[in-house]
Amino acid sequence: MELRQIQYFVAVAEESHFGRAAERLNIGQPAVSQQIRRLERELGTDLFDRSRRTIQLTPVGRELLAEGKEILRAVDSFSAKARKVVARESDTFRLGISSALGRRLDYFLDALPRHGSSTRFEFQTLGVQERLDELRAGTLDAAFVRGVESVPGLTLLTLWYDPLLVALPAAHPLAAKPDLNLRDLAEVPLRIAERAQNEVLYDSVVQACRESGFQPVIGPPFTGLQDALAEIGAGSTGWTLMYPTAVSAVSSRRIALKRLVNFPITMRMSLALRPDSDQGWSSMLSEACSRVRRQVAEENSTILGGLH
Repeated sequence: MELRQIQYFVAVAEESHFGRAAERLNIGQPAVSQQIRRLERELGTDLFDRSRRTIQLTPVGRELLAEGKEILRAVDSFSAKARKVVARESDTFRLGISSALGRRLDYFLDALPRHGSSTRFEFQTLGVQERLDELRAGTLDAAFVRGVESVPGLTLLTLWYDPLLVALPAAHPLAAKPDLNLRDLAEVPLRIAERAQNEVLYDSVVQACRESGFQPVIGPPFTGLQDALAEIGAGSTGWTLMYPTAVSAVSSRRIALKRLVNFPITMRMSLALRPDSDQGWSSMLSEACSRVRRQVAEENSTILGGLH
């Protein structure tokens, strides 16, 4: 039995006429008649009653028509899916990122299925609002976003969580504590980027401080993490916050890195997608995010365990 025989059978049944079915199929009528006869011989029964003026289905033909249509729908679905897979694997995937992902971006790329290796990735380093705007406009396929729980009109897949660490002078009395409560820092100036420079981080830190019962004292202007660390190491009173991935960059014995009890400031990194994204890609990206989340959790646990 051949697929074309089922196609011809369904066409004749729907047209109730061999000639019209042939026109619909864009082939000659003799070919249609010949293939239907072959199909009937293979099945051992007639599908059409040809004794009347109008071609009609036999009882067997009527029962098989629904099955024939289902087979053709399945073939159409298979073909459509195949086209999507081919297009997906040859497409360029445009990803909006921030400038400080480091090896975390490697984790994400490593977690993607190997059979999609023909996809070319194009990265655009943009501000968070630009990333979201470009994603909504369709000029990006996905975007990394940090510290937000929801974005109207977009789907967020959790990539990882980062508990923020405290950096303060090693000579400060608080440095002797194994872990800090955020409330311990109420009287110590906070070195942090202005809200206009990093709204998500600023709001997250200030809100956490307020929930701990104090309004943080904002210290001198923040010109960058390395500048703040250098000044703290040189004896300037103050504290700042760091992501676990930045711990290896702190080499000065004059700086103490401390965990906060119960991790009151934890930043979520998500992968933002449009709800109408290709389902195949969405599924693969969701699986990749799960793998990255586990890997980062293990890495952060090792980093935090190494702090004294």
